Amino acid sequence: MELIIRGKNFPVTEALQQYVKKRLGKLERLLEGVEEVQVNLSLTRDNHVVEVTIPLNGYLLRCEEATGDMYGSVDRVVEKLEKQIAKYKTKLSKKLKSGALKELALKYPEETKAEPKLIRTKRFPIKPMSIEEATLQMNLLGHSFFVFSNAETEEVNVLYRRQDGNYGLIEPEY
Repeated sequence: MELIIRGKNFPVTEALQQYVKKRLGKLERLLEGVEEVQVNLSLTRDNHVVEVTIPLNGYLLRCEEATGDMYGSVDRVVEKLEKQIAKYKTKLSKKLKSGALKELALKYPEETKAEPKLIRTKRFPIKPMSIEEATLQMNLLGHSFFVFSNAETEEVNVLYRRQDGNYGLIEPEY
């Protein structure tokens, strides 16, 4: 498993790199076949943010944590990732109906709840608009996300409100 560690707004020290490798190394025994793990460390105001992305058999495990201490953020991200991996493996074991992953399902019984169901489908016309127009429309509707056709790229994009109050844009990549 190769760790790609990047720092934003601060230099990543050798000690911090070693700590991240040590803590995320624990996940290697849970994740078989993972070749690459991306770790982004950033400093925003007083928050030390750790973001980890793991491509896993067509799925994407992603976790982000922000605390006042970078080492504390790394610890909390690892805890969250362990739960996500357990949830992923539980779902996988249900799909495969094999006994190989039942030990993990027994270890995390709260993760074996019934799967959520799709209860509603909504259809609406998508018209080309700028990102600014989409932001205005999303705010007028009072939604936390908005699907629209980007007038500049002519592709379907998703605009969403982040937890920090800013906005994010999801663009397709082919």
